[in-house]
This record gives sequence, C-alpha cells and structure tokens, in this order.
Amino acid sequence: MIRPQWEWALDDAEGRRLEAPVTPVFTAQYDAEQWLGEHWRELAGVGAVRARLLHDGTQATPAVELRVP
Repeated sequence: MIRPQWEWALDDAEGRRLEAPVTPVFTAQYDAEQWLGEHWRELAGVGAVRARLLHDGTQATPAVELRVP
C-alpha cells in the first residue's frame, strides 16, 4: 500500500527553498498543518519566510507566510 506524503517546503526571503531545517513527512494533511501551527515561529527564527505544503511533491495549498508580528 502506498501512503500519501505531505511535507512542507520552506523558502527564504529570496524565494529559494531552504535545505535546512527539514520538516517531517506526514501521511495526513491535517497532521502536517497542525505541525506547522506548532512550529512556525521556530522556522521563522531560522530564516524561513514562506511554507508551501507539498502532497507527493506537488504544491497542494497556497503558500503560508511565516511572519512574527
């Protein structure tokens, strides 16, 4: 059985994909979104300004801006 894979691609201010940090791979969209909700401040703190949710390698939702108010 092949399980769907959901993961976050993190971009810097120039729009380049960050190699680190690497996000976990999830089997459900809900779990991926919940994880981002818990960790977005930490990701923003290391230079991520945008997160894109990928489903089996294809962007599945609009990008999420990671801005600390």
